[in-house]
Amino acid sequence: MSIRSTVLAKIATVARDQRKTIGPVTDETRLLESGLDSLCIAIIVAELEDELGIDPLSSGMETEFPATVADLIELYENAPA
Repeated sequence: MSIRSTVLAKIATVARDQRKTIGPVTDETRLLESGLDSLCIAIIVAELEDELGIDPLSSGMETEFPATVADLIELYENAPA
């Protein structure tokens, strides 16, 4: 499964598990306006780290928190292995 597919699947799974109603998720979907709260986003990041073995937010690189789904996907796609 690609990183893109993994991230999108994780967003859907966490939203369902946390009983959050979110609309269609596109590249332009803003994370903080998606219906996900900060706990959901933290769960997504933690589970992606476990699944992908990548934690781009603490990789030592100076990184801004992703604003959109596309930003989140790009963060993982460009993270050092």
